[in-house]
Amino acid sequence: MSHSSQDKPLNPDALRAPLETLLSLAKAAGADSADAVATHGRSLSITVRGGEIEDVDSSEGRDVGLRVMVGQRQACVSSSDISSTSLPMLAERAVAMAKLAPEDPYCGLAPDNRLANETPILDLFDPTVRSPEALKADAIRLEAAALNVDGVAQANNASAGATSSAIFFATSAGFAKGWRSSRHNYSVVAIAERDGAMERDYDYSGERWLEDVRNPEAIGTRAGMRTVARLGGTQLKSGKLPVMFDRRISAGLVSALTGAIAGPSVSRGVSYLMGKVGEEIFNPDITIIDDPHILRGHGSRPWDGEGVAVARRAVIDKGVLTGWLLNCASAKQLDLETTGHAYRGIGSPPGVASTNLVLQNGTTSRDAIFAQMGSGLLVTDMFGPSLNSNTGDYSVGVSGYKIENGVITTPVTEVTVAGNLLDIYKNMIPANDLRIDGATAAPSLYLGELAIAGA
Repeated sequence: MSHSSQDKPLNPDALRAPLETLLSLAKAAGADSADAVATHGRSLSITVRGGEIEDVDSSEGRDVGLRVMVGQRQACVSSSDISSTSLPMLAERAVAMAKLAPEDPYCGLAPDNRLANETPILDLFDPTVRSPEALKADAIRLEAAALNVDGVAQANNASAGATSSAIFFATSAGFAKGWRSSRHNYSVVAIAERDGAMERDYDYSGERWLEDVRNPEAIGTRAGMRTVARLGGTQLKSGKLPVMFDRRISAGLVSALTGAIAGPSVSRGVSYLMGKVGEEIFNPDITIIDDPHILRGHGSRPWDGEGVAVARRAVIDKGVLTGWLLNCASAKQLDLETTGHAYRGIGSPPGVASTNLVLQNGTTSRDAIFAQMGSGLLVTDMFGPSLNSNTGDYSVGVSGYKIENGVITTPVTEVTVAGNLLDIYKNMIPANDLRIDGATAAPSLYLGELAIAGA
């Protein structure tokens, strides 16, 4: 396999000229204002089975998205063709669509005084180039480590991959900046069988820089050990039990908060946190920080999807909800100021997204919380979460382990836990085992007593 193109560094500035041309064409076609985003992405992933390559996923492409405003009407178009012949047609199509769109009094470019003037150094791009041979070797190490765990029968989807991208954002008002990012990742699924019952589990690691990724042997071994530990799982009797979410899945509860404090949800009136800004919705030991400037952070970015400067902020400060996550449109609708949380996709208007959203570490060990629980349930995996965005009623299918006399005992499978997030947040106690391995992170979380639907 030739990978000479993989050796050429991505350059966001190479995307500037076609974007500026596209914006000029949009203005000439009748747009009052416009913005555009272009990306150049490259990825290579190798999956092995039985020590041999099972799948190679290699891709490279450029995409461009254009948003135009004609009066109070807007439209978005996108294309993977940024050639000089394609851009005029893209601009004309966008303007034609905007003229037919319904009026949107909240659309428009970000105010000039909110735009980012500087590009902070965030260390988001690792120039390391991975060859197919190197990725294959690491995937083989992953698979071998999982299979080396006593009781593991199969290892599936042992893969090693690397991606890199360049992005450039520009507006008709003169904002024009770009940045680069990268990601290296390993993952494997292990399968074990006992007495006709089969279990599977996984482990993974993904980081901006290769040197920060956990080694393949550690990942494969952990996947195998997790899988074997799940053998012999039973259901719990229905009722109420103290529940703790392992840090592996606790970020899901923080994500449920993100949706409720996103400006578009609030402006539509579909948030269970409506009217609660300034109220203590968590216990005072809980603080949740959104920080776009973490070095090598999974969700770090130098500015938001509208070019607005970004900053660290506490969305929950000692239990108190401080405000909403806003882009320019939702801020206008709520008569507030943008918080720099616009997220821009290629083919749609700016949405809202957090950056590095982290529920801060607690002061109590997980074992100490187990001892206080006495008996209960440790949840280590979840599937099919359901959330009523208006009321906060929450339920999710889970598996995990019984807690008996303050210690982990037998595996549990096929149960559902349910409660209301407002009650869960009030009772939540964070352990002190935080590890930030994603854009949203939390330590293990004790949630209080929840309803259990089992046998």
